[in-house]
Amino acid sequence: MKSGLKQVETTPALKRWKLIIAYDGTGFAGWQRQKNGLAVQELIETAAGKLFGIPVTVHGASRTDSGVHAIGQCAHFDQPLDSRTFPSKELLLGLNAHLPPQIRVLRASRVRPDFHSRFQALGKRYEYRILNSRVLPPHDYQRAWQVSLPLDVQKMREAAAVLVGTHDFLAFSAFSKDRRENTVRTIHDIRIVGRGEKISVIVEGDGFLYRMVRSIAGSLVRVGLGRESVEWVGERLRGRDRLPGVVTAPPDGLYLIRVFYPVARGADCSPR
Repeated sequence: MKSGLKQVETTPALKRWKLIIAYDGTGFAGWQRQKNGLAVQELIETAAGKLFGIPVTVHGASRTDSGVHAIGQCAHFDQPLDSRTFPSKELLLGLNAHLPPQIRVLRASRVRPDFHSRFQALGKRYEYRILNSRVLPPHDYQRAWQVSLPLDVQKMREAAAVLVGTHDFLAFSAFSKDRRENTVRTIHDIRIVGRGEKISVIVEGDGFLYRMVRSIAGSLVRVGLGRESVEWVGERLRGRDRLPGVVTAPPDGLYLIRVFYPVARGADCSPR
């Protein structure tokens, strides 16, 4: 995982709160505040503003896309010392009272003033959920990717193993190839768990490019369907070009599960 921590400027007069948040991303324009749609960040900032009676800016660890869900999004915000301070349980209940039922704060706690949910994250864990069935139950609608044809889970596991390690993942992102950004990332683990018709692709790494996890899931499904070989995944990875065949899976099945932080910071961001 990444070594070293980015120094974060803080204001002594502020108290810092950490939130663990779950949301159903259906119908939202993602986490980050947008001009052309309602975002999760905006709703949480509005809820906090109503609670404290002052504008509040909330910083999230991951800028999940439109339609993507979260079980363990981590965020923080600062509260001026001269405003009312709530016990953590009351803060949690107060925020949830001002949020729609699709968004819930699961935990709220005070943290050190130099904690930063985004800059100090060491890694993230995502889960991509697939329903390998000809019939999509209503409760899985917009919460999983329905793949009707049979999938070879073992072949998907073999292909996933090729992606573990430190690589240039440009071919598995949605960025233009002329974009000037470091596209090297480290994937620590990819597990594919099959429970009957339900298949989960669990990816853990130090960071992810735009739509990278969805591109990985889409490519593994192509291998599982027999449309591409295990070797094809390695060829795409080494080729570094976003070519036809690297499919971006729909956002419906993607969940942010957990964000990891240095233990010394006391910033456990597991959902429970």
